[in-house]
Amino acid sequence: MTFTPTPIPSRTQYVLEAIKHAILTARLPPGQALVEAELAAQFGVSKTPVREALKTLAGTGLVVMSQYKGAVVRHVDAAMAREVYDVRLLLEPEALRRSVSRRARLDTAQEALDRAESAADRADRSLANRDFHRALYLPCGNPLLARMLDEIRDQAALVSTVAWAAVPTWEREAAEHREILRLALAGDATAAGDALHHHIASFVRRAFPEEVPPVSPADVSGGGGGPVPPRGRA
Repeated sequence: MTFTPTPIPSRTQYVLEAIKHAILTARLPPGQALVEAELAAQFGVSKTPVREALKTLAGTGLVVMSQYKGAVVRHVDAAMAREVYDVRLLLEPEALRRSVSRRARLDTAQEALDRAESAADRADRSLANRDFHRALYLPCGNPLLARMLDEIRDQAALVSTVAWAAVPTWEREAAEHREILRLALAGDATAAGDALHHHIASFVRRAFPEEVPPVSPADVSGGGGGPVPPRGRA
């Protein structure tokens, strides 16, 4: 038996997209309470579409719902960002290698890249960036792999929006996108996957650098030996 997903009603979809855009432009900042009655009045709808939209946004990771605090915009910190990007590092480069090996068409990736470069705000740019990455992994030939990456793409968009607000590195990432797409279109699956891996890893390192623990006198002396390098360094 085949099951098809239930389509989202148009009012719920409208509210969902409006709230998502507000979150990704920081008009609804992390930690902001999302009160159903207030949002319903703002959008001119009943509380039902708002409630359904918030449930969907909670499922994608943009909203956190609590029995006591209700719905709030999700906080983005280094731990959350690294969790999301660790999953991407494990899955996305391999998915791209498979897409390239299958000689998949990547026209939608170029379209998303063009849209990102002409975006009006951080939300549109972040969503176009998300669509660019999705266009690379979607034709990998493994629907389960693509679906797993789909489940974290809104969270990745939120991380990138927060990071760009603090350190605007979009131009650098756009150049990396162009190189990744060039390698993919050239049919070099290994190089394209490696470039994508570097792109994802370097972004999270720049945006959320790991703190190096302070060095104590005992660490420096090394118990009588030579200087000991700080932990976490090669």
